[in-house]
Amino acid sequence: MRLLLNVIWLVFGGFWLFLGYVLAGVLLCIPIITIPWAIASFRIAGYALWPFGRTIVAKESAGVGSFVGNVIWFVLAGWWLVIAHVVSAVVLAITIIGIPLALADLKLIPISLAPLGKDIVASSTGERASAVGVRGRLAYG
Repeated sequence: MRLLLNVIWLVFGGFWLFLGYVLAGVLLCIPIITIPWAIASFRIAGYALWPFGRTIVAKESAGVGSFVGNVIWFVLAGWWLVIAHVVSAVVLAITIIGIPLALADLKLIPISLAPLGKDIVASSTGERASAVGVRGRLAYG
């Protein structure tokens, strides 16, 4: 089922969101100081391309640096990526078959707002990581 949803997602919006994150990453690579945010953008691009079967977990080691970095991210790229997700979710929600895709779009908004201090993990790994409390060590993607 995840494969089918991911393929439908790819065709009906995931590819364009992926391109948005790649564009943000390329633009953030231009000034050398923003390369850490570019890396975060490229990481999220893979998640935006194939979101079903993966989830977001907070890193236990995230602190003030992640917060400050997320504020900078929001100013540089986060706000317009969130707008892209909201517009895409509204368009996808118009049809019944698009509702799960719209929910996936909305699931991407928190990491679009604040990507630093979070990991993208396989859904089953994320559930185990939350139960065991080792979120920071199970990085994926």
